[in-house]
Amino acid sequence: MPDLLVGPLLRYADEAGASVWVETSEPCEVTVEAGGVRAAERTFTVHGHHYAIVDVEVAGPYTVELDGRGVWPLDGFPPSRIRPVEKLGRVVFGSCRTSVPHDEEHTRTHGVDVLRAYGRRLMRGEEPPSLMLFLGDQVYADEPSQEMLGFIRSRRQDGPDEIVGFQEYAELYRQAWTDPVVRWVLSTVPTAMIFDDHDVRDDWNTSETWRRQMAGVPWWPARVVSALGAYWVYQHLGNLSPSEREADPVYAAIRAGGDADGGAILDAFAERADQDPSSARWSYSRDIGGTRLVMLDTRSARKLDRGDRRMLDEDEWSWFAERATGGVDHLLIGSSVPVFLPSGIFDVESWNEAVADGAWGRRASRVAEKIRQALDLEHWGAFRKSFDAFGRVLVDIAAGRRGRAPATIVLMSGDVHYSYLAAARPVSAGLGSARIYQAVCSPIRNPLSRTLRLANVIGSFGVASLAGVLLARTAGLPRREFRWKITGGPWFPNALASLELDGRSAAVRWHTARPDFEELTRVPLTS
Repeated sequence: MPDLLVGPLLRYADEAGASVWVETSEPCEVTVEAGGVRAAERTFTVHGHHYAIVDVEVAGPYTVELDGRGVWPLDGFPPSRIRPVEKLGRVVFGSCRTSVPHDEEHTRTHGVDVLRAYGRRLMRGEEPPSLMLFLGDQVYADEPSQEMLGFIRSRRQDGPDEIVGFQEYAELYRQAWTDPVVRWVLSTVPTAMIFDDHDVRDDWNTSETWRRQMAGVPWWPARVVSALGAYWVYQHLGNLSPSEREADPVYAAIRAGGDADGGAILDAFAERADQDPSSARWSYSRDIGGTRLVMLDTRSARKLDRGDRRMLDEDEWSWFAERATGGVDHLLIGSSVPVFLPSGIFDVESWNEAVADGAWGRRASRVAEKIRQALDLEHWGAFRKSFDAFGRVLVDIAAGRRGRAPATIVLMSGDVHYSYLAAARPVSAGLGSARIYQAVCSPIRNPLSRTLRLANVIGSFGVASLAGVLLARTAGLPRREFRWKITGGPWFPNALASLELDGRSAAVRWHTARPDFEELTRVPLTS
């Protein structure tokens, strides 16, 4: 008798309906019923795990059956609902969530899980958002919890305490998404996701040197294949519209096998995606009402050639440039790593890239590469050519040179374990009438220690500002064509942010968990 292991997750949603994703204990038919309408799909299998994604074109409370037996909703929880999305009214977003217990000990070390706290608030009757965006580090594959280490050690006595195979990744996602409150939230709020490094490995694709070093680690080839394969199943499929999913050749090939295991097909795809990023596109775009959402892959799609590093390779950049236009009320761009860091840190990253590429000679280049990895200097500032090109596109959109100018361009990011708001303009313009913003929200649950918080404040907003300018000059870097200012923050508590859109008006809020999903601040982005 099949059981529901993970899910249901409410994923892609549009004005017609939504997609419901599940993992089950054995092959079966999955039926979702809402408003008297029943939709069913047979599970597909990879590496002994069974999944289905069911498209439902109706609104309202829904139930899930496996081979005709009801398995959802959970007792004591409100009904889960299919929520079609005709326009974006409120978008909740964040990143960096560790999966540890919610007891007193782990709350002391990891803080309150803001996603779980938000779920409790929704259960008390607050209106859910139109969409929830997870901007990276949905799981921490390189920081396994004690429960995860126990699972790894139960499978093998020898070898590293590392997540290596697909089975271990599947367990990692199970632990992340099956707390009852979190499970309910994910079942009733449409979600969109993109990875960052910890979904695979800390510093993933920092540089070509990093890739060569990791290629020499015995367990790494299996790890990256399993990571990308699991990401495809657990996160990527649900980002796609039904028509995009049906056109996916990997999905078609695995489903064509019926109940046969499609693990070899998925592994071949994942290995190819790692070796040739142009063979897979993880980025995606949606037009929802008067808003366009573009979610960027800023990890797998990097070009890492010394002297010509790019955050997005040529193929990915062409895809983005086609969608980076006006003609919408709001343009939202998701980048797991921030575009606008505190300016001093940005300049330090640009200096480091230049030195690593030989600006100070070969010996300094080797030292700069070590600094790049040790200090995580691999945001947009460390891919200066991409940053400059990206900035020019943003300026053109804001100026109305790529269609009617949006009221706002909002970049949404995470990664850095503190939250802030930045306003940006070209150097020739003032910041008072900015329409380009970056809202960073991190972490959902993985706070910095007090020592690291202080170090970030001093390094990011004090010492680094002067040091960055001086270092950039010594490396012969051109002056930035873009300027920005941190206008809110930094805030260090675990947090979720919400972007509120109403016609051509917009505002952003940050919330922390205590005492009761407390609002940190609200900032209007339009007058």
